[in-house]
Amino acid sequence: MTTNSDMAAVVAALRSGDRFLVTSHEHPDGDALGSLLAMHLALVQLGRDSVMALTGPAPLPGEYRFLELEERGLLRALPADAAERVLVAVDCAQETRLTDPVLLDAAVVINIDHHHDNTRFGTVDLVVEEASSTAEVLADVFAELGVRLTPEIAEALYAGLVTDTGRFQYANTTPKALRLAADLLEAGADIQRIFQRVYESMDFAKVKLLARALERATLYHDGQVVVSYLLSTDFGEVGAAEPYSEGIIDVLRAVEGAELAALIREPPRDVSPARKVSMRSSDDRVDVSAIARLSGGGGHRQAAGFSSDLSIAEITDLIVSAYAELPAVPA
Repeated sequence: MTTNSDMAAVVAALRSGDRFLVTSHEHPDGDALGSLLAMHLALVQLGRDSVMALTGPAPLPGEYRFLELEERGLLRALPADAAERVLVAVDCAQETRLTDPVLLDAAVVINIDHHHDNTRFGTVDLVVEEASSTAEVLADVFAELGVRLTPEIAEALYAGLVTDTGRFQYANTTPKALRLAADLLEAGADIQRIFQRVYESMDFAKVKLLARALERATLYHDGQVVVSYLLSTDFGEVGAAEPYSEGIIDVLRAVEGAELAALIREPPRDVSPARKVSMRSSDDRVDVSAIARLSGGGGHRQAAGFSSDLSIAEITDLIVSAYAELPAVPA
């Protein structure tokens, strides 16, 4: 449970530090990237020495190019003084999902998140499970710090808010989340531009990749579970970059009658484990994070994932069997 002392401890750590390194989880989504940028901009506004870093070879999702992360200094390798900086990890539920374990060598680790299965790996932790997004948590942190909501910070926070609430359609869309959206709009966020860039700027190669996933979609458990997959060769054959698989799971989630949707994908590069699995549920009573934890993953009740070296068929069997063991959802 989050307490006022958690907020006070994080605010105190942010106020007392001079040099910061802001990061998030591997395969970052809108909340991760928006929160990353917002935290960095807030620290710079407060006069702190801040750098952003997301290591690893995977490209960033193209729909978030409007955040101009690389133009604003995002590093894809750790700076030489990484261990000497205060680490701020945003939207990262487990330390194993950080893009580089060296990050935890920092003397002080500030962990700000909203995932209910966060492992509290920080020196100080602020995990607000009832928050719609990490962006919402940061908005409260910024208010405590006296950070002014500039249009740039507002747009970064809005990107996290709108994507993690599924365009304000998911069950985590609370009155507080909607009030925050209004505040960000008043602060100068161009919400039409964000919507167009995130949801209406789909590369044709992504359409072709989506077509392959839809062609392979299969129903299980009397139509209550839908599973599909992407092979590593699919990306090259349709000319799609790895992040183009983002969002496909949400199309599968919309299948009528399906309470659980899963997409198994093989990244178009040598990785270990060899397969990544994204899961979504259409009902908060179907906890897909419980299934993810069976394989060392995690996430939200309605959005979770894990990695595995099992075959596509074995992963499918695991998901379908685990779903059958979940408590039944009342009609």
